[in-house]
Amino acid sequence: MGLTIGVDIGGTKIAAGVVDEEGNILSTHQVPTPGTPEGIVDAIAAAVEGARVGHEIVGVGIGAAGYVNRQRSTVYFAPNIDWRQEPLKEKVEARVGLPVVVENDANAAAWGEYKFGAGKGHRNVICITLGTGLGGGIIIGNKLRRGHFGVAAEFGHIRMVPDGLLCGCGSQGCWEQYASGRALVRYAKQRANATPEHAELLLSLGDGTPEGIEGKHISMAARQGDPVAVDSYRELARWAGAGLADLASLFDPSAFIVGGGLSDEGELVLDPIRKSYKRWLVGGNWRPVADVIAAQLGNKAGLVGAADLAREPDPIM
Repeated sequence: MGLTIGVDIGGTKIAAGVVDEEGNILSTHQVPTPGTPEGIVDAIAAAVEGARVGHEIVGVGIGAAGYVNRQRSTVYFAPNIDWRQEPLKEKVEARVGLPVVVENDANAAAWGEYKFGAGKGHRNVICITLGTGLGGGIIIGNKLRRGHFGVAAEFGHIRMVPDGLLCGCGSQGCWEQYASGRALVRYAKQRANATPEHAELLLSLGDGTPEGIEGKHISMAARQGDPVAVDSYRELARWAGAGLADLASLFDPSAFIVGGGLSDEGELVLDPIRKSYKRWLVGGNWRPVADVIAAQLGNKAGLVGAADLAREPDPIM
């Protein structure tokens, strides 16, 4: 099929990389993320042109945070970019002169892990990304399942708590309000405020106040056994595992792949997620239990997955 380019649109930078059929990244090019929709199209084109130098490219895959239609061409809605019914495929194709497909960024990362990372050897996997928010992807029967309209697997916006915490999407009680980087920081601040004597190390890593706690401080403190930091991870894991139990009832995968920045903490977060998952899995003592494993590709998963999806001639439903 030839070489393709994957594009990952981040909050501060847009990265493009040439990827071969084995998932190897051969070259990359990055540009800053502009503040306007049209500027982002220009930046995508610049990143693609920078990465493709010296390579024969057959297509481009773009991972975009937002709802993408089933034709992999239009972004219905993006939460962090002013895209509404944005014909991204058409605009980028006109700039780079190559076939372009557009995919949700979490779907792209899930596909990358399935093909080239932790999902190798599995036919049925569910991926979740625990980062600032919570995303995911569904691979059943070796196919990426995107739903009738193309917007399936928005796991972060499953309502876990009726009338719960207000979410940025406008709803209340969404899963990502309880299992995400933002949730982790909230847990740590609440606990440090209530019992500062149990958070001495955690508080010392910031400005000495609960309000100064950041995600990196929680990670550092938890590795050194700070009680509040460790307990905050356990609370996040409790919610993450409960959500996986619900997804097991829906999809019955052989494995859950946990990616995103929080997965970098390894067993600190994965072990309590597994325990919570088994605790809440219906019939868990009598049925096979899916593995809960760490993603392997890190922040490369979305770029590699988007590039590989550009080789698919038709939408993968």
